[in-house]
Amino acid sequence: SVVVTSNLPFSQWSNAFADDTTLTAALLDRLLHHSHIIQISGESYRLKGKRALGTVPTVLQNESERQG
Repeated sequence: SVVVTSNLPFSQWSNAFADDTTLTAALLDRLLHHSHIIQISGESYRLKGKRALGTVPTVLQNESERQG
């Protein structure tokens, strides 16, 4: 079994591979064949806990607000 996680949607994975859309398409084709995809949305539990303690850096707060 293999678990792959990312904070990027599949449409943005080519950014992680030097904008090589052919490489990204081949990688996704092999990874997603016979796979189970679980999409999770919402705020991360770690970030939520840090925000409650008031220890979230401003950059992360702004990033979280942008992602909505």
